[in-house]
Amino acid sequence: MQTVVDLLLGLSPWWVLATVFTLPALEASTFVGLVIPGETVVVIGGVAANGGAVPLWAVMVAAAAGACCGDQLGFAVGRRYGRRLLDRLPRRLQRPREVARALDLIRRRGAAAVVLGRWAAALRVLVPGAAGMSGMSRSRFTVANVVGGSTWAVTMAAAGYAAGASYRQVETRIGLAGTIITAVLVIAVAATVLVRRHRS
Repeated sequence: MQTVVDLLLGLSPWWVLATVFTLPALEASTFVGLVIPGETVVVIGGVAANGGAVPLWAVMVAAAAGACCGDQLGFAVGRRYGRRLLDRLPRRLQRPREVARALDLIRRRGAAAVVLGRWAAALRVLVPGAAGMSGMSRSRFTVANVVGGSTWAVTMAAAGYAAGASYRQVETRIGLAGTIITAVLVIAVAATVLVRRHRS
């Protein structure tokens, strides 16, 4: 991981921005995020901006554009191919529980799930495709996607910029925050299900 970080920080400004755009774009559209979280490269982009390699605003724009474009593609893939594509993933990348959780979250929370799902690594990869599979309208998904992707990109880049050389601490805290958000969402969904069953 250290080698990857050093490589990214040593790239020319255009390559830094291309990488900051590409990894978030591939995260949900090709399930790359199951292996490498997109927030890592965006935080590093913020670190590079702190060192003067690139403007911070450019990192934010590139990350937001990549996140939004990738999730739109993930939505389209989920709508067209859905479960068949997930079943063809290598076994080590298949996450049936997370997929079921993402689908349930989308059906119950709709656009809010798209915005909140952006902040948890496992959900960030699966929610766009799950939204497409669930039948959510493209316009509704697009609005939620732009809101969630833009705020996420700005926050990650700003966190990297603020952290500077101590970016690893920020990355660890962001990962912990994502885990907490995921747990809260799961508990909320489970509580809703239990309340409805009790009433019925």
